[in-house]
Order: sequence, then C-alpha cells, then structure tokens
Amino acid sequence: MRQLFPSYVRVPLVFFTIFGIIEFFIDSGNEPAFLKYPIIMLFLALVFLIIIAIEAIVSALENVMYQSLDEAAKERYIAAKNRPLKFTWLNNAYKKLVGTKPMEKEQELILDHNYDGIKELDNDLPPWWLYGFYASIIFGAIYLVKYHVFDGDTQYDELESEYAQAKIELEEYKKTAKDLVDFNTVTFLSDAADLAKGKTIYEENCVACHKSDGGGGIGPNLTDNHWILGGGIKNVFKTINDGGRDGKGMVAWSKNGLKPSEIAQVASYVLTLQDITPAEPKEAEGDVWVDENVTSDNN
Repeated sequence: MRQLFPSYVRVPLVFFTIFGIIEFFIDSGNEPAFLKYPIIMLFLALVFLIIIAIEAIVSALENVMYQSLDEAAKERYIAAKNRPLKFTWLNNAYKKLVGTKPMEKEQELILDHNYDGIKELDNDLPPWWLYGFYASIIFGAIYLVKYHVFDGDTQYDELESEYAQAKIELEEYKKTAKDLVDFNTVTFLSDAADLAKGKTIYEENCVACHKSDGGGGIGPNLTDNHWILGGGIKNVFKTINDGGRDGKGMVAWSKNGLKPSEIAQVASYVLTLQDITPAEPKEAEGDVWVDENVTSDNN
C-alpha cells in the first residue's frame, strides 16, 4: 500500500474511512455525530495524530534500515521501490474471463467466409458471458420454484408484512413516547397511576377556577353533562391543550408548562368528575354532550 499511495493520500484515506465508519454506526439523528457528541471530535483528532505518528515512525525506520545497507543493497532497494507494480493475477484472471486466443493462433480459427479480404474467426463465447448466462438460468430456476411452485411471498406480500411490523413497532414506541399524543390519537386513560397523576395536576392548576370537586367557580361546572366546547376525551384534551374561548376562556396549557401526556392525564381525570356530586354545583353552561360513539354502540 505504501508503494501504491503516497503518505499525503494514505493519511486522509485512513482518517476519512474511520470517520465514515463512526458516522455510520453512531445514531445522531440529522446532526453529524462529531457535532452532537464532542467526545467523538476529540477521538478523531487523536486518531489523526496517531496516523501521522505511525507514518513518521515507519518512514524513520525505513530510513534507518536504508542507511544500514551497503551500496549494492541500497541499489537493489531503490530498484525494487521504483519497480512498477504488475498485477499478474488480475491480468491472468482477465485473460481467462475474456477467453481470447493469441494472434499467432488465429489461423486455426479462420472460417471459410471471406468478403473483400475480411475474414471471420470462429471464437468461442467469452467465459464471462457463459458464466453469467448459466447463473441467470440457475437464478430463474430458483425463482420459478420459490414463487410459482411454492407460492413464496411476492413484493406486495413483503410490503404488507413490513407495514404490519412497522405498525407494531410504532405502537411499542408510543408506549415509551407518550408525549406524541394529540387530539387525533388521545384516548381515555383508565389506569390508576394516570388518573392519580391527572388529579395532582388538576389540584395544582385547576381548582382555582373549577374547585376541588369540579363544581365550578370562575370556570364551568365539570360534573354535569353540559359542555361549552364539547365533551369526551378528545374535546376536553383539545380545550386544555389549546385553551378556551378567546378573551374569557382558559389559557392554553400546552404553552404554560403541561406536556401532551400530562394534558391527557388531567383530561381523563376531569371526565371522572362526572360521577360525583359537588357541594356547590354551578349552574350548567353549554350544551348537553352525547358521545356519538357510545350511542352508535348501543344501537
């Protein structure tokens, strides 16, 4: 390799090969790994210095060894170093794949066809072509057996399988990424831990306007079946997330410290308040909410 590439080519080649391997295997999102993780930048700097040091050490050793040689050995060393490289194995492989015969044997291949001094040679097909042809036959036989005899999965079947697997992986990811929830994906959280967390959030942020039992004060009564901006988990989530009516409604809690998962928890807790009777219920506001999904299920 030292004869093929000079040091000013070897050093960048090795360095950027290591750099590419690091970028490939380290997951850093859309940002380069050496920018996201500064320790990698330090590591690359050390690698670069080590490569240069190795080049310097090897060059120094070569120089020491050269100086220890006699004049005849020096001449042989310089001749060997300056001798052009011959890829004999590559040349032999090329000749075998092409399958041509030397010029002096062309007389054996000449056919009787002769037109205006132009003669035709009876050359065999090149081995590379024959090998490719045989490989295509084997591939075709395997393909025929797999997909037309044993009904193997087609590209459409594979696509559907990948979609199904992606859906499973997405659901698994959502379990650990609850803050991806939004108006379209939110569902009522019946887990006791979620409702307990929702109750804590409610007591910290909502009792001033709705009272601790949800009976209503500045804000509306949360225990009846009347809703100003719609009931159900999706509408309650949207109201808490985006805020109430302009000018007189509730603030948008998504902009005031609550994460989507926390909004889903407190929205679920609010819906459980409909099962209690407050001490001082405020007069109903808004329209009676009827969950269409429940109605359609009952029908």
